[in-house]
Amino acid sequence: MVPTVEWKDGAVRILDQSRLPDKVEFVECHDYETVGIAIKELWVRGAPAIGITAAMGVALGAQAVKATEFDAFRAAVWAIADHLAATRPTAVNLFWAIERMKRRLDALHAEPIPAIKQKLIAEAQAVLEEDIAMNRAIGRHGTAVIADGQTILTHCNAGALATGGYGTALGVVRAAWEEGKKIRVMADETRPVLQGARLTAWELMQDGIPVTLITDSMAGALMGQGLIHVCVVGADRITANGDVANKIGTYSVAVLAHAHGIPFYVAAPSSTIDLSMPSGEHIPIEQRDPHEVTHVRGKEPIAPEGVEVFNPAFDVTPARLITGIITEQGIFKPGDLAAQMRPFFLPPIPV
Repeated sequence: MVPTVEWKDGAVRILDQSRLPDKVEFVECHDYETVGIAIKELWVRGAPAIGITAAMGVALGAQAVKATEFDAFRAAVWAIADHLAATRPTAVNLFWAIERMKRRLDALHAEPIPAIKQKLIAEAQAVLEEDIAMNRAIGRHGTAVIADGQTILTHCNAGALATGGYGTALGVVRAAWEEGKKIRVMADETRPVLQGARLTAWELMQDGIPVTLITDSMAGALMGQGLIHVCVVGADRITANGDVANKIGTYSVAVLAHAHGIPFYVAAPSSTIDLSMPSGEHIPIEQRDPHEVTHVRGKEPIAPEGVEVFNPAFDVTPARLITGIITEQGIFKPGDLAAQMRPFFLPPIPV
């Protein structure tokens, strides 16, 4: 797997996903401001990957803080954290990771500043390593919902590119493939930024997993023809009642799946679960640049100049449309998620 984000030679090295599939290029971020730009401009995207990148951004910014007293150092690092938290509002992994870095910092208050700086790097690397482990566990649990010979519809990209590695929804696909199941993926294009066309199709082709690209508008017709057997998507935030925010268009897929009696699963790690938010109506939905809708990849215009545009990046799928939520701890009904996952929500930070 191509590393999505990593700490390398004192910098945060990010695969620039805005250039895929045309070019595989990496950006080295040498300051936290550039990390913030990378998150906001979708050089890195996908809720788990955003969280990892933010954690590394906090650690990177801390290295440049000159304060020698803990209180001043803490204030400077918290300002860095606040800057990164302002980049994107919907994916809760961003805030989960930043809060984890803050708590780790506070646990180190008695140590010398140079030691704290190194331990913040180690904490950010631990966030990455734990994410990969959680994704593999999601895959192990999720393969149970995939039968040999099935075709899986996925929306957006919830693969290795959206995480530290292996993937959530595509982690389920990978695990089924590794078990020897003869499966195929239908990847819808995912307008307007085309993460399905540009990223999911590319990623699966790299692994040799059969994938067919479809337009977003084809899903219902293919379901009606019996060509799709199960849907598996990722998530950017899951609320206490099991509502799920994911890339815009996910709700439409869930409604179509429900109408055709097709199972609809969400795959996500515990870092995506927000038990402090009671339901999906409270989730802040990011509104993005209209240019994403009126132009293909920011270049070719496809709409009349000056047309009014509405461009929410996410929608909310209600729990009643979700068959199950696949986590690293198992598969749960949406209504059971809070009780089952509460022990794993914001786990204690080791001192």
